[in-house]
Amino acid sequence: MTAAAAAPLPRRAFVLAGLATLAAPALSGCGAISAIGEATTPLAVYDLRLDPALGPRAAGRPLARALVVELPEVAGVLDNDRILIRPTPLEAQYLPGARWSDPVAPLVQGLIVRNLEDSGGLRFVGRRPVGAGGDFALIGTLSDFQAEIAPDGSARVRIRLNARLVRERDAVIIAARVFETSVAADTSAALPLVEAFNSAAGEVIPELGRWVLTTLGARLAA
Repeated sequence: MTAAAAAPLPRRAFVLAGLATLAAPALSGCGAISAIGEATTPLAVYDLRLDPALGPRAAGRPLARALVVELPEVAGVLDNDRILIRPTPLEAQYLPGARWSDPVAPLVQGLIVRNLEDSGGLRFVGRRPVGAGGDFALIGTLSDFQAEIAPDGSARVRIRLNARLVRERDAVIIAARVFETSVAADTSAALPLVEAFNSAAGEVIPELGRWVLTTLGARLAA
């Protein structure tokens, strides 16, 4: 075999080696967030649904104002559809075999929108403006949305949302408040944890809705 004929072999070997190097981090990254076998095992899907009776109700006609509920900012460990659990304060894991019906940020955004829509207190509430823009924007940072697991197997679901109401015409923050709660669960099994998440959201989201409406000038039914 001549030297010219042998030349392509090192180049092909170099390309294959490069592809293997690129693939290795991707495979290790998948293993870091998934338990063994989860890549091929379907995950159980859970949703959150709040009781409409718990939400605020406007007394009288809706305010002639439009509110845009922005997608909440979330930390990296919450930027997905997995159910976050913390065996220790500095350790982040995901509940095996389970996920949310949507990624966490749009899941919470949807709960807020529905809660304010059902209140009947505003002319328009949505995820994005109709036309040129809204009158106000609700901006939030979701810093906690997790189940903290105790050594005895019990758990406590914690939600913390930093909310800011912004006037769109001049981008001025007219009000800000932190909403947080925690709800205990007897076990760290999937269904009890999701029920605790639902109870916690059922406290935080209606309280947030009442604050938004009263801040914007709506009268609430007793």
